[in-house]
Amino acid sequence: MIETVVALLMIVNNEIKEHRIQPSMSECLKGKRYAERSETGSSIKHQCIKSKAETEFNIDGSKSIKKLILE
Repeated sequence: MIETVVALLMIVNNEIKEHRIQPSMSECLKGKRYAERSETGSSIKHQCIKSKAETEFNIDGSKSIKKLILE
């Protein structure tokens, strides 16, 4: 299913390594601040984006991003 989501991205060496759906932009920014304070790697960046994504439901009923659609 394709929908617009707010996602928190972990970018390592200019490559997206992880992405998580967030309920709102404010929650995403809160998670970004927490991650930036707890990580020490200099090549790791975190970014919040609002983008279209292909999503799927996991076996436990939670929703995850299968593929980001960056335009």
